[in-house]
Amino acid sequence: MAALRLDLIGRYLRPHRRTVLLGAIALVLVNVLRVTIPMEVRSVVDELQEGFSYAGVLRQAGWVVLLASTMGVIRLASRQLIFGVGRQVEVDLRQRLFEHMLRQEPDWIQSKGSGEVISRATSDVENIRRLLGFAILSLTNTLLAYALTLPAMLAIDPWLTLAAVGLYPVMLSTVRLFGGRMMRQKRAQQEELSALSNLIQEDLSGIGAIKIYGQEGAEQEAFSTRNRRYRDSAIRLARTQSTLFPLLQGISSLSVLLLLAIGSGQLEAGRLSIGGLVALILYVEQLVFPTALLGFTLNTFQTGQVSLERVEELLQREPEIKDPDPCKARPHPTDQRRGRFEARDLTVHYQGAENNTLNGLNFCIEPGELVAVVGAVGCGKTTLARAFGRMVPLGAGQLFLDGVDVTQMPLKELRRDVAIVPQEGFLFTSTLADNLRYGEPEASDQRVERAAEQARLADDVKGFPDGFGTVVGERGITLSGGQRQRTALGRALLMSAPVLVLDDALASVDNNTAAAILDSIRAQDDRTIVMISHQLSAAAACDRILVMENGRIVQQGHHSALIQQTGIYKRLWERQQASQQLDALAS
Repeated sequence: MAALRLDLIGRYLRPHRRTVLLGAIALVLVNVLRVTIPMEVRSVVDELQEGFSYAGVLRQAGWVVLLASTMGVIRLASRQLIFGVGRQVEVDLRQRLFEHMLRQEPDWIQSKGSGEVISRATSDVENIRRLLGFAILSLTNTLLAYALTLPAMLAIDPWLTLAAVGLYPVMLSTVRLFGGRMMRQKRAQQEELSALSNLIQEDLSGIGAIKIYGQEGAEQEAFSTRNRRYRDSAIRLARTQSTLFPLLQGISSLSVLLLLAIGSGQLEAGRLSIGGLVALILYVEQLVFPTALLGFTLNTFQTGQVSLERVEELLQREPEIKDPDPCKARPHPTDQRRGRFEARDLTVHYQGAENNTLNGLNFCIEPGELVAVVGAVGCGKTTLARAFGRMVPLGAGQLFLDGVDVTQMPLKELRRDVAIVPQEGFLFTSTLADNLRYGEPEASDQRVERAAEQARLADDVKGFPDGFGTVVGERGITLSGGQRQRTALGRALLMSAPVLVLDDALASVDNNTAAAILDSIRAQDDRTIVMISHQLSAAAACDRILVMENGRIVQQGHHSALIQQTGIYKRLWERQQASQQLDALAS
């Protein structure tokens, strides 16, 4: 597994290898200068013991200042280069993840959980950025610091060097101990903040329900509980931090005191010069920060490797519904778009389900025909609607559009030809015009207005404060249920697709408006329309009705013929007529 992680790190860094190489060279130069400066200070101090020379001191001081300034500039460049690589990887990885998620089927996203996917695209990607930026920079810097500094210290005095760095393992262990705790506490704090944010978002979205049921007090108490939990997690983290850093400073001070105590004896014995002791103190101080940071670096490295695997798991997931092999793909030219659908033993089985959702459906829908699909809840109507746009996995040779197997058609072409309007049409936080144009971003204002008229939305738009420029709010919250459905319908009509599939898309519209919408669509466009509906009065006006039960088509024909037959359709019709009569009496 370790080899896999290193391979992943190498793969992410490979496109930026030139920048990484420049950053590494800069780090080497920084550490060479870091070792050189104390040696220069040693020479200055030792020369001062032999005699004071104002010009000599100025010359040496200028040289040390030049070295320190050069080191500062190169260090800044190294940090910008390597941190820049981490940021660029973060941007590229988020883009890859987003594009990859758009290729996945909606069912998988829903089963996986959008929160889990978002977490991997945000928190895990940030961990990878820290791994490839901070962790690699810190780890490389620490290795170079020890590799170059320890030999220089040993050359001055081996025993003093061992005594000075003898406490560093204690410092590293302390950082490892507290660093792991800080990471867990930081993660807990982020989780509490996320929960608090989710509660705010949910309450703001459901503010209407809160007021209807008078639950402001309950929500305030829930928020107060979450808020206190976030405060407590933040305090725990602050306590750990306020304990760790004084401990590290104390250990560092003990190391310097030990160096001074033993070094004074060496000075008295003549085995060490004052300049050598000063250089050793500077070296010890230089090693404090990389050593203290090493514990955090290792924790960050481990966390980043786990995030690498979690992100890679998403990227390796291949969608079940994807474009056909280019060699086998069959395009659907515009001049051949007629809207004829044919099913041959169409079968759909969802992963994990005991039975097929669709069981060997056979039918043919001719161009320009208006066909209704009816049946009890759970009979497979919505799955059939999604099958037309290949939104569910389909086998080859089962569903054909204008004689072309839909599994051999590029998805973009198929979904250009088949416009599906779901019952819950999703609207984006944008203007009404932008929502209508979503499938055709370049559509003219005239086409937008025509689509709105076909969807019987034009009169509503006149009452909006900014007309088509009205922002509909999050998920279209400022619109009524019927207005949202008609906006989603207008979006599909604007695409001019030869096939229009209405998946109970007129459920929130009264019967008269639904009939007017269907008449408008049929009068202005020669479309094939498949209408899935529980409103049998609307289905009665269709050219043909397909009746489904348990994933099969058990009846089909015109309304007048079906109500004369003993079967499901007649029972559904009689039940709906009785329900309407009861409603009329009640009113």
